[in-house]
Amino acid sequence: MITHMVVFKFKDGTPTQVIDDIETHMGRLPGIISEIQHYAFGRDVVRSDRSYDFGLISQFADMEALQRYQVHPDHQALVEKLRAACANIIAVDYTTPA
Repeated sequence: MITHMVVFKFKDGTPTQVIDDIETHMGRLPGIISEIQHYAFGRDVVRSDRSYDFGLISQFADMEALQRYQVHPDHQALVEKLRAACANIIAVDYTTPA
Protein backbone atom coordinates (compact mmCIF):
# COMPACT_ATOMS: atom_id res chain seq x y z
CA MET A 1 0.00 0.00 0.00
CA ILE A 2 1.17 3.55 -0.75
CA THR A 3 0.36 6.41 1.60
CA HIS A 4 0.33 9.86 0.00
CA MET A 5 0.58 12.81 2.41
CA VAL A 6 0.41 16.46 1.36
CA VAL A 7 0.38 19.70 3.35
CA PHE A 8 -0.61 23.07 1.93
CA LYS A 9 0.30 26.63 2.94
CA PHE A 10 -2.16 29.06 1.39
CA LYS A 11 -1.03 32.44 0.12
CA ASP A 12 -1.73 35.31 2.50
CA GLY A 13 -5.20 36.67 1.87
CA THR A 14 -6.58 33.56 0.14
CA PRO A 15 -10.36 34.01 0.36
CA THR A 16 -12.31 31.54 2.48
CA GLN A 17 -14.52 30.81 -0.55
CA VAL A 18 -11.46 29.53 -2.46
CA ILE A 19 -10.51 27.21 0.41
CA ASP A 20 -14.13 26.06 0.71
CA ASP A 21 -14.13 25.22 -3.02
CA ILE A 22 -10.88 23.25 -2.68
CA GLU A 23 -12.35 21.33 0.26
CA THR A 24 -15.54 20.54 -1.69
CA HIS A 25 -13.54 19.41 -4.71
CA MET A 26 -11.38 17.12 -2.51
CA GLY A 27 -14.48 15.63 -0.93
CA ARG A 28 -15.82 14.56 -4.32
CA LEU A 29 -12.68 12.73 -5.47
CA PRO A 30 -13.18 9.44 -3.57
CA GLY A 31 -16.53 8.99 -5.35
CA ILE A 32 -14.96 9.70 -8.74
CA ILE A 33 -11.50 8.08 -8.64
CA SER A 34 -11.77 4.36 -7.89
CA GLU A 35 -8.06 4.00 -7.06
CA ILE A 36 -8.54 5.91 -3.79
CA GLN A 37 -8.73 3.45 -0.88
CA HIS A 38 -8.57 5.98 1.96
CA TYR A 39 -8.94 9.76 1.83
CA ALA A 40 -8.85 12.15 4.78
CA PHE A 41 -8.23 15.89 4.72
CA GLY A 42 -8.86 19.02 6.72
CA ARG A 43 -7.86 22.45 7.89
CA ASP A 44 -5.23 22.96 10.56
CA VAL A 45 -6.79 23.65 13.96
CA VAL A 46 -3.62 24.33 15.99
CA ARG A 47 -2.33 27.29 13.94
CA SER A 48 1.16 27.26 15.44
CA ASP A 49 4.09 29.01 13.80
CA ARG A 50 5.19 25.74 12.20
CA SER A 51 1.72 24.67 11.06
CA TYR A 52 0.61 24.46 7.49
CA ASP A 53 -2.98 25.42 6.68
CA PHE A 54 -4.40 22.20 5.26
CA GLY A 55 -3.47 18.52 5.09
CA LEU A 56 -4.37 15.43 3.06
CA ILE A 57 -3.66 11.75 3.66
CA SER A 58 -4.69 9.22 1.03
CA GLN A 59 -3.88 5.58 0.38
CA PHE A 60 -3.60 3.50 -2.77
CA ALA A 61 -3.08 -0.20 -3.44
CA ASP A 62 0.25 0.33 -5.21
CA MET A 63 2.38 2.82 -7.10
CA GLU A 64 0.43 2.27 -10.32
CA ALA A 65 -2.84 3.20 -8.60
CA LEU A 66 -1.23 6.34 -7.17
CA GLN A 67 0.02 7.28 -10.63
CA ARG A 68 -3.44 6.80 -12.16
CA TYR A 69 -4.87 9.06 -9.43
CA GLN A 70 -2.23 11.71 -10.06
CA VAL A 71 -3.03 12.01 -13.78
CA HIS A 72 -6.82 11.70 -13.44
CA PRO A 73 -8.50 14.82 -14.92
CA ASP A 74 -10.51 15.54 -11.76
CA HIS A 75 -7.36 15.38 -9.64
CA GLN A 76 -5.52 17.58 -12.14
CA ALA A 77 -8.30 20.19 -11.90
CA LEU A 78 -7.82 20.22 -8.12
CA VAL A 79 -4.05 20.53 -8.53
CA GLU A 80 -4.55 23.67 -10.63
CA LYS A 81 -6.75 25.22 -7.94
CA LEU A 82 -4.17 24.37 -5.28
CA ARG A 83 -1.25 25.77 -7.27
CA ALA A 84 -3.14 29.05 -7.69
CA ALA A 85 -4.03 29.29 -3.98
CA CYS A 86 -0.88 27.96 -2.29
CA ALA A 87 2.43 29.56 -1.43
CA ASN A 88 3.92 26.13 -0.68
CA ILE A 89 2.96 22.46 -1.07
CA ILE A 90 4.92 19.60 0.48
CA ALA A 91 4.29 15.92 -0.25
CA VAL A 92 5.65 12.57 0.85
CA ASP A 93 4.73 9.13 -0.46
CA TYR A 94 5.72 5.98 1.39
CA THR A 95 4.99 2.28 1.48
CA THR A 96 2.83 1.00 4.33
CA PRO A 97 1.65 -2.47 5.27
CA ALA A 98 -1.70 -3.42 3.71
